[in-house]
Order: sequence, then C-alpha cells, then structure tokens
Amino acid sequence: MSDNNFKTLDQFASNLNALAAEGKLDPVIGREDEIRRILRILSRRTKNNPILVGAPGVGKTAIAEGLANRIMRGDIPDNLKNKLIYSLDMGLLIAGAKFKGEFEERLKSVIKEVADSDGEVILFIDEIHTLIGAGSAGDGAMDAANILKPALARGELRCLGATTFSEYQKYFEKDKALERRFQKVQVSEPDRDASIAILRGLKEKYESHHKVRIKDAAVIQAVDLSQRYISDRFLPDKAIDLIDEAASKIRLEMNSKPEELDSLDRKLAQLEIEQEAVKRENDKERLKILKQNLAEIIEQRSKLSSQWEKEKETIENVQNAKEEIEQSRFEADQAERSGNYAIVAEIRYGKIGKLEKKLANALKELEKLKGPELLVQQEVSEHDISETVARWTGVPINKMIESEKSKLLRLENELSNSIVGQSEAISALSNALRRSRAGLNDPKKPLGSFLFIGPTGVGKTELARCLASFIFNDESAMVRIDMSEYQERHSISRLIGSPPGYIGHEEGGQLTEAIRQKPYSIVLLDEIEKANPDVFNVLLQVLDDGHLRDSKGRQINFKNCIVIMTSNIGSELLLEGKIQEELNEILEDSFKPEFINRIDEIIAFKPLEKKDLKAIVKLQLSEIIKQLDQLKNITIDFTDEAVSMLAQESFDPIFGARPVKRIIQRRVINELSKMLLRDEINKDSVILGDAVDGVIFFKNLTVESHVD
Repeated sequence: MSDNNFKTLDQFASNLNALAAEGKLDPVIGREDEIRRILRILSRRTKNNPILVGAPGVGKTAIAEGLANRIMRGDIPDNLKNKLIYSLDMGLLIAGAKFKGEFEERLKSVIKEVADSDGEVILFIDEIHTLIGAGSAGDGAMDAANILKPALARGELRCLGATTFSEYQKYFEKDKALERRFQKVQVSEPDRDASIAILRGLKEKYESHHKVRIKDAAVIQAVDLSQRYISDRFLPDKAIDLIDEAASKIRLEMNSKPEELDSLDRKLAQLEIEQEAVKRENDKERLKILKQNLAEIIEQRSKLSSQWEKEKETIENVQNAKEEIEQSRFEADQAERSGNYAIVAEIRYGKIGKLEKKLANALKELEKLKGPELLVQQEVSEHDISETVARWTGVPINKMIESEKSKLLRLENELSNSIVGQSEAISALSNALRRSRAGLNDPKKPLGSFLFIGPTGVGKTELARCLASFIFNDESAMVRIDMSEYQERHSISRLIGSPPGYIGHEEGGQLTEAIRQKPYSIVLLDEIEKANPDVFNVLLQVLDDGHLRDSKGRQINFKNCIVIMTSNIGSELLLEGKIQEELNEILEDSFKPEFINRIDEIIAFKPLEKKDLKAIVKLQLSEIIKQLDQLKNITIDFTDEAVSMLAQESFDPIFGARPVKRIIQRRVINELSKMLLRDEINKDSVILGDAVDGVIFFKNLTVESHVD
C-alpha cells in the first residue's frame, strides 16, 4: 500500500518517517533498552501495542521520533523495516466534527486505513489518555477508546501510545479492558551522565538554529544547575530548555545594537541638540568645543560600527559554513539510503572537505577578533546558563557561585557584627554551613539543620534573620513558623495542607506552599518544643530525605533550605552555667532520639553578660543615628556614659536583650521626638546624647557653636 492511499491518515496525522527523512526530527541519544522493548512488543502477534509511561519531559515523544529515525536509517530488525509511523492528532480529528457520528466516522476511517495496510503503519498517539471520553457527548455515544478496543485486541492496529504516570493511573488503570490491550513501557528520568550525553547530541541542532556556539561546559552546567535548582521538572527537558533560552538570549544580543554603540548614539543625539541651542545663542567658543566633541564621538562611533559589522559578518560566516556541512552530511545520508554511492563519495570526499576548509578559515578570522574588546558575544557559556537559572528561580546563582566561597570564609565576622556575645554559637553554625557547601554533607538532606537552644532574648531568631540576609542577599528569604500554633494533632494539616475533601485543600500548607514558591530559604521553626509530637514525625522526612509530600501528593524539595529550630528548653541550666551532660538529658526527655539524630548541630546560646549589653545598645543606637541622618540630615552621637547607663538599665539575665529596645524607646526616642516637635532640633543639626545622674539629655551642638 503506497503513501497515496493513506488519505485520512495524511489528513489527521503526521508522517514521522517523512519528517525524519527531511531531517526535521531531533536525534535520540541512549534509550536503547526502551526502544528494544518497544520493538519486541510491536513484533507480537496480538496486543502488539506499547504504551510509554513516564514523567513529563523525560523523552517519551522523543523515543517515538527516534524509532522513526531508526526505520528511516534501516537500523531496525527486518520484520519492522519499511514500516511507517503516523502521529495521530486528536485535536484535528475532533475539530470540525459538527454532526453526530462524524467523529466516529473519521476515527473508523483511520483505523481501517491502518488495518488495511497489513501492519505497514504504526499509529503513534501522544497524550493517549485523551482517547478516553473523546467524541462522546455523554449521551451514550462511544468514545474513541471504545472504538479502538476491538482493533487493538485483534492485532489489526499497531498502536504506540505515550502518557504520564498520573494520567495512566487516572484513566487506564480504571479501564482494565483498555489497559490489558497495551503493554506498559516505563520511561524513567535519565541520570546526570545520560542527560549530558543527550544534550551533547542535541547541541548541534540548537547551535544551527540560534547561530551561536554552545560550550561543552555550558551543557554540563545546564544539567547540574537544573538538577539542583529546578526540582519540579525532569531531565533532560529542563536542561534542554535552559540551553535553548540561554542561546536565544545570545542570539538576540547578537542582532541588537551593542551597549557601547547605543550609548554613543544617545550621546551624539544629545550633543547635536546642544549644538543647535548654542548656535542660536551665538557662543562661538562653546560651539567650537561642541564640534570637537561631536567629531570625536562620530569617529568613535564609526570605528565601533565597522567593528560590530565585521564581527557579525565573521560569526555569520562560521554559522553558514556549519549549516552547509550539516546539510551536505544530510544529503549524503539520503543518497546512501537510496543506493546512489557516486553522489555519496562526491559529497563526503569532495564537497564536505572544501566546506571544512571554509569553516576552518572562518574560525581563524573569528579567533583573531576575540578579546576583551569583542562587541558581539557568540558563545553560550556557564555564566549565561547561571543567569537563565537565576531568572527562572529568582535565586542570584551567579552571585552565589562567584562570591560564595569568600562569603562562607568570612561568615563569623559578618554575623558577629549583628549578633553579640554568641561567638561559640556563630562558629558552630559557620563550620556546619561550610561543611555542607563544600559538598562534604549528605546531598539528599537540607543544606543544614540546627537546633538553637538558650534563654529568651539572646539572639536565636535574630541570628536566623541575619543568616538569611547574608546567605541569600534577602532578609525576607526566611519562612518563620511559630510552632506554638501547632500544639494540636490535627494542626499538621496546616503545615502540609488539608486532605482532599476538606476545607482549605486547594490552598496548600503554610510550610509546603512557602517552600514551593521560594525553595531557597531559611526555615525558622520558632519554639519547636511547643509543637505536637506528631508534627516532629512530619519534620523527620524534611531533616532526613530533604523533601516533604504535601496534601496534593506533590513532592516539595527542601534540599536548598537551611532548617533552624529554636527552643527555650534547658534555658534555666544555661543561665546557671550547668554542664552539657545535664543539658543533653533534658533534650532527650523532650525530643525523640530519631529527631535529635537527624539534626546536624545543636547550638547552645549563652546568657548575655553586661559587656554584651553595651555592644547591643550601640547596635540599636546606630539604627537611630542612621534613621535621623537619612530623614532629617541630623548628626547625632552618644557619649560612653549614655551607652553605659542604657546598658545598665537594660540588663536582665532572664529576658536577655529584649528590654534594650524598650529602654531606648523610653529614654532616647521619646525625648528626641519631643525635641523635634518643639523645633529644638532642625535640619543639619549636630546633637550629642549624654547621661548625668541616671538621666539622658541631649545637647544641640549647632546652637552652642553659633552662640560662641
């Protein structure tokens, strides 16, 4: 049966063999086991219908296209040679079927053509679950799946389907009569090495399309960063998308005016407007200077413009040569399949050789132009991939990659500027974070999990906030959950979402939704000891496996989170300066051993001393100094006596640093507010805060200097 007899198929389906012969299908790298299993199923006498089941983006459709490529090349068993794969378009089949029975008639016609081809046609149905219910208006009419069933069972129709796990479970597993007619072929996500191999195989296609060069390091970076940062999608699809978008960005930049040239054009337009204005004023000296400036900029612009054109032309020559070589290879393959070996020899040993010389010359020209002055970027580098991931996820990947090492090495110093009197706690936290970021921790777990214990007001929550600001460059990159709200057993549903059928199911959980939206955060679980014991069982998954399933069955990734839990357990022992063994006993009484074992480090915060309070007062006063300077341009300073008095009054071993803000508000802010309202302090004033006999007072040094 010739192609011309497949009128209905040509109308409602695409011939994948024809597309493969035209070079329009991407190559398939790997997947040998899956293709071998498909070939075995297709060669069966009955029920010869494989169905590819896998997560979205793992390459199910690519396997069907790879099969068409292999048939076209002849790299297939003899019993399947010269077979045609048609990809059925269900949307096209339903579209325009106005009258009852018209859809069924079209589908019957497709089935008849496939059956009459004596096994010559293999029907590929992507998103095969759309068959179920298709064409049925709910009035007892048969849907597409029921029309196909008899032909599938008898072996008259060879059908290759593709669907996802969830759709297979939802539709096929419920319809056992349909499920038994298909043989399930599971398509798993490729691992890192297989994904890199797939991307290397596709690289040329994307280079040819975007007319850019994709570095091998960019391919590896795309796989690594997509694995680490894009957890809700699957390889190789997410890595391919990264390469595609990064290449698209470079292509757009190549076609756009370079920034340097654009800047000169704007400057030129500005000077020309200025020149016209000066001409009217008849200022000859200024006009002469302007003309000189204009001449210099025009010369600069001319040089840059010619450089840009030359770079574009050279890059274009390289890409054109690559395209010609690719086209010649394709022509040689076609000639080889048709048995025309004279043309094959002429192309492979004559034409391609000349084109390769042409490409080598174009690459030499491009190499000469390379340097820091290059206006047009024509390579997709690791930096471009990092930028693309940053745009997708909102995480400044480049900043993290470039500065993370130095950041982590100076972590103690940075945190000590904001947190006073907790050098041991800061050191323990910094060491644990360095271990995890150096790759010496378990990659399946979160970046770090810590339990901060200590009295109230010693800086546990503040340290978490400072860490978010320092590590993620964003103080709001912290998900704070008050565990005193989770004292009841049923409150777990607030963390991970209500079960199906309950109110609030669609809204998701407080913890899971926050991390799904912002996967790179510090998770602060405040006052963890107040939570219900069942909540700890949920947290075990997070601390051990780095993920948590929400009420909708979605896996939420915590591998890029830092989990910090705070507790006041044992604070009375810490206040009394008791030894670690007694503290450990209290922790073991309060938490299960499996929970404590999963925490990277338990960090004890010491009670604050008087000297620590003085440093905290200085920190708080520096905020007032900054605020007054920004709002009113008022310079304010405090004497050592004033700082000491405020620290003395704020000191309370039980409440830690919490009274400091209250004392400063009462003693300093209230008094300054009155002075501002009485106009005793004006803009540009210089104020000194001092203390005498336990009273804070302010001197306006600006007024005193005027009196002198």
